[in-house]
Amino acid sequence: MTGYVALLRAVNVGGRKLIMEDLKAIATKLGFAKVRTYIASGNLLFSSDLGEGEVKAKLEARLAEHMGAEVPVMVRTESELQRVVSGNPFTADPGNRVAAIFLDHAPPADAAQTARNVADERIALGEREVYVAYGEHGMGQSRLKIPAAKTGTARNMNTVAKLAEMAMEMS
Repeated sequence: MTGYVALLRAVNVGGRKLIMEDLKAIATKLGFAKVRTYIASGNLLFSSDLGEGEVKAKLEARLAEHMGAEVPVMVRTESELQRVVSGNPFTADPGNRVAAIFLDHAPPADAAQTARNVADERIALGEREVYVAYGEHGMGQSRLKIPAAKTGTARNMNTVAKLAEMAMEMS
């Protein structure tokens, strides 16, 4: 069995409510094992014999049915999540001011150059992530737009590190 972390996009923000117990029940009914959630922002940990593509497709289909709307899901294995943590180029910054924006595919090479409304943010590209160090005012007040990351979902590095730790414990 492979340990996975699924990161749901745009749940429990803007009126799109998903109770984490419902998310756990959905994952369990899909046949996933060792199902856990972490905080109420759509972070799901589980094990499955299925490949990443199948896991993603099953979760997205069932979530769309449950929510009545599309819910994009980014899926990473435990080792991939560990690489996101170790690949963070902004380790000198506080973890709550650095985010990894998770994508389905590698970001285009010009993702940082095409960003708009850049103030004091710094951007770096990962394998299937875009790292952003939010400056003095943090993510909440940033006006940064990264077109290449529009369909992704962001987690601050404190959350990513905790998810990586929890995923490692499941192995």
